[in-house]
Amino acid sequence: MRRALPLGLHVPGDSIWHRIPTGRKLLGVVVVGVLVVALPGPWPPVVALGLATGVAVHAGVPWRSLALGVRPLLVVLAVLAAFQTWQRGWPVAVEIVATTLTLVVLATTFTATTATDDLLDAIVRIAGVLRPLRVDPERVALAFSLAISSIPTVMTLFDETREAAKARGLERSPRATLAPFAVRTVAHAHDVGDALAARGLGD
Repeated sequence: MRRALPLGLHVPGDSIWHRIPTGRKLLGVVVVGVLVVALPGPWPPVVALGLATGVAVHAGVPWRSLALGVRPLLVVLAVLAAFQTWQRGWPVAVEIVATTLTLVVLATTFTATTATDDLLDAIVRIAGVLRPLRVDPERVALAFSLAISSIPTVMTLFDETREAAKARGLERSPRATLAPFAVRTVAHAHDVGDALAARGLGD
């Protein structure tokens, strides 16, 4: 069974965040993300995380969607925080963890308040400036659409591969999970490419 993911999961609503034009909203997310990464110290990302969470709540983003976006990162962030605390001190650990969580919450809020069709239309308009360089905006939008639609499939492949490794008693072996997962992911990408080529979209 495919898990529900926050990315691409539009939550209908009439909040101010839903009404902001997609292009401006995307630009705002990018600018805020760059500022959060660029500003030094632990407190700017902590404040940004609080504000981003408040925006998500005001926009009506379900807590389950936020949890789904954060959950896959918890183990990595815990290990990273412990390592950074040991090597560089707790302020650096807090800065890295808070920055990462802020970016996840921002991305989740953006996708939850933006219909996929509106997002793809905005991508076509933005990519339109690259037409003189022979970039096809429709193909760029198609690439984004495929990336969004493939995420649940890739996560399902990972779950299935992990369960298969667990059934063989190899749940503690990264190689037993990652190697088959990489092979299956590449095979899925080839299948998608073949399907596009069969429809004349892969040239």
